[in-house]
Amino acid sequence: MFEVSVEETFSAGHALRGYHGKCENVHGHNYRVRVTVDGPALDEIGLLYDFSHLKKTIREVIEGVDHRFLNDQAPFDVLNPSAENIAKYFYEEISRGMPRPSNGARIARIDLWETDTTYATYWPEQAAPGKAARQKERP
Repeated sequence: MFEVSVEETFSAGHALRGYHGKCENVHGHNYRVRVTVDGPALDEIGLLYDFSHLKKTIREVIEGVDHRFLNDQAPFDVLNPSAENIAKYFYEEISRGMPRPSNGARIARIDLWETDTTYATYWPEQAAPGKAARQKERP
């Protein structure tokens, strides 16, 4: 199994609806997002996934949220803009825009940092940690 990752940054503001504490107030973060792609095989030139294609797709998603108030942007006008929901949003949007290679490479996880010490991770169901172990336990 191989794995490659690309990190990008963006800045955005938000307020957590229904939260009782400082984060219910409007505030901002300098976010960092890491997109990790994994797969079982390299392509014919020895790549799992082209970094430039991944960077381009990530940057297209960032354009929609960078220097914006997330609560005013779909889907966060309805969905609470928590780090967890933002990470899932990045997975969904990048998955839509990402060219599919023939070697089985796919997004394995999205890590989204709000600060240097706090981050959320989203794994698609097929890549969730422990899935193989859980499947072995089933009759």
